[in-house]
Amino acid sequence: MERPAASQQGAAERKRISVYQPTQPGLSFPEIPSFATHAQERQHRKERLVAACRAFALQGFDYGFAGHLTVRDPEFPQLYWTNPMCVHFSNVRVSNLILVDHAGKVVEGAYAVNRAGFVLHAAVHEKHPEILAMCHAHTVYGTAFAALGRPLEPITQDAAAFYEDHVVIKSEAGQVAVEERAGFTVADWFKGVKAAIHQNHGLFTCSGHSIESAAFWFIALERCCQQQLLVEATGHKPVLVPPDKSRFSRDNVGSDYIGWLHFQTIWDQLVRTQPDMFD
Repeated sequence: MERPAASQQGAAERKRISVYQPTQPGLSFPEIPSFATHAQERQHRKERLVAACRAFALQGFDYGFAGHLTVRDPEFPQLYWTNPMCVHFSNVRVSNLILVDHAGKVVEGAYAVNRAGFVLHAAVHEKHPEILAMCHAHTVYGTAFAALGRPLEPITQDAAAFYEDHVVIKSEAGQVAVEERAGFTVADWFKGVKAAIHQNHGLFTCSGHSIESAAFWFIALERCCQQQLLVEATGHKPVLVPPDKSRFSRDNVGSDYIGWLHFQTIWDQLVRTQPDMFD
C-alpha cells in the first residue's frame, strides 16, 4: 500500500483546526466552504438558516410564534436574516425569510418581524459585531431549567462542552422583552460565551462562526438541561467531571467548529428529506 507523501501529510496537519479532522488525505470529510461573491455567501447563509429552523421543528422546539433564529448578511453586516413572524419552523423557506435592520425595520421580505426577536437579537447583534448568528426558542427542558436560575453542571462530557462557556442572565428575568431597553440590558451578557440561560425565560446560543454552530449548540444545550433535570430527579447527587477534564472536553468538543461539524449530519438529512426548504 502506497503511503502519502510527507509534504501531503504536512499540509493536512497544517490545515487541521480540530482533532476530528482526518490526517489521512483523500477521505470524505466536510469542508468549510469559501465564496467568490457576497451573493453566493448570502444564499448559503439563508439556506442554512432555513435548515436550522427545520431542525428546530424536528426537535419539537416550536411554541406558537415564539422562537427566533438570526444570521448576519455577509455584505451588509448591520442587517440580519431571520425567520418570519407566525410561520411554523417546519414551514420556513428561503423565499419567506426576512431581512431586518437593528431598528426592527423589515428591508426585504413580506412578513412582519417578531417584536421580542427584534428587541433581543438586534441588541446582541448591534452590541457584539463579532456575533454572526443567534438562536432562541421556548423549549420544555431549557425553560424548566432556566427557572432554577443557575448554570449547568459538568455532569457529562456533553455538558462539559458548556463549562465556563455559558452564563446565567438574571436581568429582565421572566418579563417579556418588548422594550428596546430590555434588549440592551440582556445583550451585555453575551460577550465571550456561546450560550446563555435567561432566568425564567429560556435558552440562547450565539456563534461568531455560523448559524449551523449556533443551532447545534442550542440543540445540545436543551439536551443537557434535560439530562441534568433527569439526574436531579433521582435524588442522588451526580458525580461531576473535574474542572481540568471539563476544560479539556470543552476545548476539544465545544468549539464553534465542532458545532458546525455536528450540524452537517442534520443538513444532509434535511437536504434528502425536505427539499421544499429551498423554495
